[in-house]
Amino acid sequence: MILSDKRILEEIEKGHIVIEPYDRKCLGTNSYDVHLGKHLATYRSRVLDAKKHNEIDHFEIPEEGFVLEPNTLYLGVTLEYTETHQHVPFLEGKSSTGRLGIDIHATAGKGDVGFCNTWTLEISCAQPVRIYAGMPIGQLIYFVVEGEVETLYNTKGNAKYNTKTTKPVESMMWKNSF
Repeated sequence: MILSDKRILEEIEKGHIVIEPYDRKCLGTNSYDVHLGKHLATYRSRVLDAKKHNEIDHFEIPEEGFVLEPNTLYLGVTLEYTETHQHVPFLEGKSSTGRLGIDIHATAGKGDVGFCNTWTLEISCAQPVRIYAGMPIGQLIYFVVEGEVETLYNTKGNAKYNTKTTKPVESMMWKNSF
């Protein structure tokens, strides 16, 4: 089940969901709108290697915006820091974002119970499009978990994305054994 607006508010009051900064106007019928932070990043290499640490270069979106180009993967970040202690958060693009040809995640739309951080966005576009820091970029949807969670994400020793940040984080696939 997906949480309704009233249930999201109840869970925020209980401390089970944390959104900072929080703005009541961003609460939808069954989701919460999140915004693009000011930091973007691109990979230094055009050829990425899943077994190696692929380094990124961070930059800030200027006030006049930044034009995304097709065939480039941009890593962005949400302005909002979130914590989800009893629900599974899903990040989806807003329809207005999609109608501009912007995808905000390649595959990583699901968070884990216990995820406490900003969200790194895997941004791509169908055609050149100018984006701005602070623009609405996606929406969080919260699902009820069936059963007890044995290990929260923020308590896992091998969790790769636990370090609190306001900047996009590159893939940590290279830390896996394969």
